[in-house]
Order: sequence, then structure tokens, then C-alpha cells
Amino acid sequence: MDTEALTARQILDADLADWRQLVGAIQARYATGDFGTGLELVNRIGAAAEESNHHPDLDLRYGSLDVRLLSHDVHGLTRRDVDLARRITALAAEVGARPEPLSVSRVELALDATDPAALKPFWRAVLGLLDHPGADDELIDPDGRLPTLWFQATTAHEEPRQRFHVAVHVAHDVAEQRVAEALAAGGRMVSDAEAPLFWVLADAEGNQACVCTQLDRG
Repeated sequence: MDTEALTARQILDADLADWRQLVGAIQARYATGDFGTGLELVNRIGAAAEESNHHPDLDLRYGSLDVRLLSHDVHGLTRRDVDLARRITALAAEVGARPEPLSVSRVELALDATDPAALKPFWRAVLGLLDHPGADDELIDPDGRLPTLWFQATTAHEEPRQRFHVAVHVAHDVAEQRVAEALAAGGRMVSDAEAPLFWVLADAEGNQACVCTQLDRG
């Protein structure tokens, strides 16, 4: 079993046209047109997953199927994910499902905290999350149903300020469009110093959100 974690650049170089990197995983969306085609694709993916002993997360809706791949044992991406992604791409083509890679996204929550270690146990308990084994500042849902919560260190302050902000992870080739649309909708740019890793935006009242990609993450 291949347990070597791949970098973001290695995943890009693998040229998985149907897939995009989001929050340590690769994700694809297939437009199926109807529920029966989506169910057929789920069954074919299930058989391929059993054969390879590597299992994706599947979200079947009427007209679409979302597929998410990562290697849970290394909390990242391995050659197993690349190989199964290619197999799923072929299976989708066989049933006539159309890839829609630019429509995938993931949402994280970030909490500004002067003492993250003191707050983390409360949020772990109230949200029913678990510690990320590779990141002290993150709480995760291992099943992927709830957003990741991570703690961003901040200096102590007296005046109220935004504490939570949303981190929206999108495909690297749609990020600039998402940023432009947010600015056109009345937002403002707080910082693009870390782009294309992330852009910090704010709404008209100063509430911030980050648009993020996997580029430059290793």
C-alpha cells in the first residue's frame, strides 16, 4: 500500500482534469442528468473501490454526484487517490456523466483566539469534532460531514472585532473569478499578499472571509 503523501504540485502534475484539490483532498462533481445514472455510477465506483481497497466519499443528489478522495491513514493524498481518480474518471465517461470541476468547493470555519489551546476543548466538545492528528490548531470531522474548525492566533484586544471568519476553498482556476465577483458585489480587498494561497476579503461592514486554493501549499 502506497503511503507516501503527495504535494499539491505533484497532484497538479498528475493532470486529473475532472478533479480539483480542496482542503487536503481531491474532489470531483459529475452532472448525471437523472438519479438513475448517478446511482449506476455510484455502483460502478463502489465496485472499483472494493477492488482497490480504497474508498471515496460519495454524495449523490438528483442530477449530480460529488466524489471526494483522500488517504485517511496519512491525512493527505497518495498515489492510491490518483489511481482511483483516474478510474472514476473513466467510469463517469462510460455512463455519460459530465465533469463539472469548477463547481466544487469546501468551507472551513476559523476562530481568532488569543489562547487557542484554552478554547479548543470547548469547541471539540460542543461540535463533536476530533483533534487533527497532524495539526495542533485544527479540529476535524473524520467523516467529512462538518466543516473543519481551525484556530488563528491573534493579539489580545478590548474592542469588539470579528472572531469567526469563513474560509471558502475553491478550484485554483476559478478562485480569481470568485474574488472578482465578491468585489463586484460590494466587497473590498483586505489583502492579496498571500495569493494564490488565499485572498482576504471583507463585506461592507468589515466582516472578513478568505477565498483559498491548494496552490503553494507544498
